Amino acid sequence: MDPSLVASHPDVSPLLTQRAQRAKLLEAMVQAVAEKGFEAATVADAVRLARVSRGTFYELFDSKESCYAEAYRLGVDVIEERVDAAARAHEDWREQLRAGVRAYLETLASEPQFVRVYLAESHAAGAERDAANWRFARRYGRSFARSGRPVPPDDALFLLAAGVGDLAAATLRAGGDILELEDTMVGCAVRLATEEERWT
Repeated sequence: MDPSLVASHPDVSPLLTQRAQRAKLLEAMVQAVAEKGFEAATVADAVRLARVSRGTFYELFDSKESCYAEAYRLGVDVIEERVDAAARAHEDWREQLRAGVRAYLETLASEPQFVRVYLAESHAAGAERDAANWRFARRYGRSFARSGRPVPPDDALFLLAAGVGDLAAATLRAGGDILELEDTMVGCAVRLATEEERWT
């Protein structure tokens, strides 16, 4: 299999080159879950793909769940960095918002292995999925603050972040093109930020 999004994380990529076992297992877990889904993927699958022993796996991770959660978090790190880089290229808050949404969608569209881990199997990430939504919620809040309007409350920002992920997942399950969601996602975000009935 080709490397997944997790393999491009700066904490993983150099270690893969050095054939470090932890990095290899993180990448292998993504590949196993991408191929079989979280429930069907096993520790045996990960150790086979990583070419390490089962004992080595349990020296490094408590369980399949803990390995998956770490891989999920590292993948989110990469997505967020790509969104950051795209947004930094613009001054206007609306342009930053659009560039960030586009980078988010383009990253997912170009990473079919990780997209299953991040979207289709996100229920298995538990607290890491919640943390990812809060990270993106705070990002929306920072963008909205540049508009000069009151920033929506945290729960509204979380709802926006979670809704973006759920819409992308539903579109992929239906065989749609998530790149076509850009205008809808940006429009909803701008509407939330510029609601005439200001947030207080």
